[in-house]
Amino acid sequence: MRKFFSLTVATAAALAAAWGSSAGQNATAQDPKQQDAKPAAVKKGLGATPASSFRLPEGFQAELVYEVPSKEQGSWVAMCVDLKGRLIVSDQYGKLYRVTPSTTGTPADTKVDPINVNLGMAQGLLHTKDGLYVDVNGEGILDKDQKDAPRGPGLYRLQDLDGDEQFEKIERIIPLTGGGEHGPHAIIPGPDGRLYLCAGNQTDLPEKIDRSRVPRHWNEDHLLGRMPDARGFMANRLAPGGFILSFNADGSDVELVSTGFRNEYDIAFNPLGDLFTYDADMEWDIGTPWYRPTRVNHVISGAEFGWRNGTGKWPEYFADSFGAVANIGYGSPTGIAFGTGAKFPAKFQNALYVSDWSYGVVYAVHLEPEGASYKSTFEPFVSAAPMPVTDLLIHPEQGCMYMTIGGRKTQSALYRIAYNGSESTQPAVFPDNDSAKAARAARRELEAMHVPGAKLDISAAMRNIGSPDRALRTAARLALEHFDSKQWRDPIQQSLRPQSAITMAVALARKGTPADQVDVNNSLLRIEWSKLDSTQRLELLRAYQLSFLRLGPADPATREKIIAQLDGHFPTADGDSLVDRELARVLIHLEAPKIVDRCVAQMNGSNSAEQQIHYAFCLREAQKGWTPETRKAYFQWFYDIGTARGGASFGGFLENIRKVAIGNLEDEDKAASVDELAEKFAAKKGGFNYERGKQMFAVAQCYKCHRFSSQGGIQGPDLTASSQRFSTKDMLTAIIEPNKEISDQYEATVFQTEEETVIGRVANLNGDNLMVATNMLDPGNFTNLKRSDIIDMKPSKASMMPSGLLDTLTEEEIFDLLVYLQSGGNPKSDRYALNTPKR
Repeated sequence: MRKFFSLTVATAAALAAAWGSSAGQNATAQDPKQQDAKPAAVKKGLGATPASSFRLPEGFQAELVYEVPSKEQGSWVAMCVDLKGRLIVSDQYGKLYRVTPSTTGTPADTKVDPINVNLGMAQGLLHTKDGLYVDVNGEGILDKDQKDAPRGPGLYRLQDLDGDEQFEKIERIIPLTGGGEHGPHAIIPGPDGRLYLCAGNQTDLPEKIDRSRVPRHWNEDHLLGRMPDARGFMANRLAPGGFILSFNADGSDVELVSTGFRNEYDIAFNPLGDLFTYDADMEWDIGTPWYRPTRVNHVISGAEFGWRNGTGKWPEYFADSFGAVANIGYGSPTGIAFGTGAKFPAKFQNALYVSDWSYGVVYAVHLEPEGASYKSTFEPFVSAAPMPVTDLLIHPEQGCMYMTIGGRKTQSALYRIAYNGSESTQPAVFPDNDSAKAARAARRELEAMHVPGAKLDISAAMRNIGSPDRALRTAARLALEHFDSKQWRDPIQQSLRPQSAITMAVALARKGTPADQVDVNNSLLRIEWSKLDSTQRLELLRAYQLSFLRLGPADPATREKIIAQLDGHFPTADGDSLVDRELARVLIHLEAPKIVDRCVAQMNGSNSAEQQIHYAFCLREAQKGWTPETRKAYFQWFYDIGTARGGASFGGFLENIRKVAIGNLEDEDKAASVDELAEKFAAKKGGFNYERGKQMFAVAQCYKCHRFSSQGGIQGPDLTASSQRFSTKDMLTAIIEPNKEISDQYEATVFQTEEETVIGRVANLNGDNLMVATNMLDPGNFTNLKRSDIIDMKPSKASMMPSGLLDTLTEEEIFDLLVYLQSGGNPKSDRYALNTPKR
């Protein structure tokens, strides 16, 4: 019996319970369709969570500073400290406020004053001597009748020109396009005197970028293609995804620092001058091989972090990406901050605090320099149920932590966390070591080549291109990619050490021309597989992928050499699942002998649902090498995995993979036409098998939608008496060509919103909410739409009945299914006694 190990809603609920969260499902705060993600107690209008219910390390104490009156002051999502030590906060959908926190321990003594400007809706705030910076999500203006007010998403600078603590001048210094909860986010000062801003993947790069540390030749780079999100969310958003900018105080000299994030809400520098962020997962992907958990990233210069839509998210081991310092798990990243300046014990002064909105946890991430990057451990610092934390900061004068909860119009509040224990709170030194200092200096030497006007130091680049330190070899590769490949390509023709050859091949594949392909492939062919560790094998396979993608397909002779180099190692002798995944990807592309047979065997032999899905995905486009046995085993797998569960898009992804696979069947593998089948069926003289017909009714997944003999679903018409209404040809037509004629009773609707297109049938109504069934094979999985968000709706020309249901059945199996339908499910029916089938 095949076992499936997938991450389920129940698992997520168990994890939530472990942290004391009342959130029963994983729901990322940045996904607007997850409107049911509000923590339960907040939904019930029970007011702000008492500070006494917070779980904190020994010696720490939390106090409620202010409970935000929702109707008057909204729900706070961003804050900063002004030049006088007060807080400035923003309502997610409304005004800015100046907050003077109570020092008496009585929330009523906290003073909150609205800031008198026609601007708000900020998800990032910063106050410096140069003004108040407001990173606006949405239109920004509060008084829409003020026609001359600057408006639209982007970074604004507000300035007090006469010292009266009012802001007379408002400038939109960096216009941005795209907003919402994947829009512009935090704004922070950098140790270099510049400002830094981050934005999610629904934000376009600004029109004017003066320079880019990221080599501007990014692409999707999927060897076997990708499929968009199964529910259509952001299906048209392509690379580079979320990004980080730096610039001068007046918004000039805009520099692109890094790309490839999903929805990083906040950024922070550590005392050593390195930048970090906490990036969001796509919780709808849970259970799939392309799911990536929420994760802390060390943002090195020019790095790409691999967000792509749908199935396309790069695994963190891709050589042209950069991985995570810490993989946290399910969650909804919001505010982050280092504990620098806090009057906390040393361990907590040096921690990076990262906030999870959905599960109500702030984690303390303990970073230790390792080579040119960091290693980490993490632990919960503060948690409660509910505690939808939106932002946090360390007050530079008071040495305490301020934390806001709220978001999405939930009950908001401001808290203060201080340490009252016995440990020393004297300023701590951030941990470091001599080898890390040297590696960090080498990385920064390489990063200095990532800007216009720099000179290529080829010796420094080549010295580090083969480094076992990923940060160093990434910085070296990016340095090369900033220069014309003619200046540095020659060493690839030599016998380099394996890691150097691999990283050079990645750089030249990305930066070079098709004329470089021979040298790239020959360099990789000189490498001995047996001498590589797992990381090097993964990077070798990615280098081949980039060669095929960027420089063109290998010629037949080279193709045979690459197959000879790789084919004998799949599957790996030590069961390295990640290497097996990438070997399968490359060998399927190369059409290696018997690769389909081996991948189907791996798919059906694995205990991991994620591993199985990877093989199914890779095989969907394979058109050569199939046998009737492997074809049937492949499509049978889709039926077998029907019990596995994952995120909201899980079932849709499986169905979409299956549809693509069916669409790529060779003509001789497809079911015969309706007329041919009807004629052959009419000519058959008895011998029908009741049990096999019943089995085929299940294999074709008919029970999921149709009721038959008092069993099955109700999404489609009852088929028990179908033989009394339809001829054999009518039944075959309805199954094989479901779009030919669609009954009004079962017609789907195309719903269009500004963000997505949803095709399905309304299964339930609740006020403004429509619950739409989009996949008849997963009828309990709904897409929620608000009527007010729908801008157009029209009948669908496509049937809700899946196509290709019979494409994997033999003629005999199809005939047994037809007779089973005609019998009404009765094994004693005369259909099994007659010699001539019914026309």
